[in-house]
Amino acid sequence: MATYLWRKYADYVHTKWERMILWNMVEPYMRPKSFKPLVTIYIAGFYTGLIGSAITEQLYKEKYWEDHPGEAVPLMKPKFYSGPWRVMRGEVPTSQ
Repeated sequence: MATYLWRKYADYVHTKWERMILWNMVEPYMRPKSFKPLVTIYIAGFYTGLIGSAITEQLYKEKYWEDHPGEAVPLMKPKFYSGPWRVMRGEVPTSQ
C-alpha cells in the first residue's frame, strides 16, 4: 500500500511539474485579462450615484417648497462633505 501511495504521489508531482512547465511556456502568448467588466461596474456605479443625487435633490426641493411656498430654494448642503461650506446670498462664491 505504501508503494502504491508513493507511486501516486510521484505521478502527481511529475504531472504538476509538467503542467507548470507547459503554462510557463504558453503564458507570454495568452491574451491579457479584459477590463470590460471593471469598466462596466464603474460606469454603472457612477450613473447610479448621479441618479441618486438628482432624486435626493428633487426631494429636498419638494420638501422645502411644502414648508416655504413661493420662495427660492437654497442650495442643498452636501451630505458626505464635512469641510467648510460658505454660501453668500444664496450662491457659492466663485473664489473659494
